[in-house]
Amino acid sequence: MKIKDIIELLEAENLTPELDCDVELHSACGSDMMSDVLAYVKDQAVLLTGLNNPQVIRTADMMDMLCVVYVRGKRPDDLALKIATEKNICVLTTKKALFTCCGILYDNGLRGA
Repeated sequence: MKIKDIIELLEAENLTPELDCDVELHSACGSDMMSDVLAYVKDQAVLLTGLNNPQVIRTADMMDMLCVVYVRGKRPDDLALKIATEKNICVLTTKKALFTCCGILYDNGLRGA
């Protein structure tokens, strides 16, 4: 699945339009606890979260993730977007809930590791 597919499926807004949306993603995880992401997540390409602070982007970078989706209409601040752009991490926002987003992506073939 490509980032542009996630944008369409989740009715998401791309907050980093200067980055490539044709990147292929093979797995995902949903969590609001970055300690769990660091401890348990392996080979994830997209992180879905409602946590809204710069640590989300730093965690995604440490885990080599390519995309972060903020759920429930959350929007990161300018610092988080700047870090994401520097690290080549696409950032999306959707009004849908975390559980709903995970279900939609799972139904369309995106799995966890």
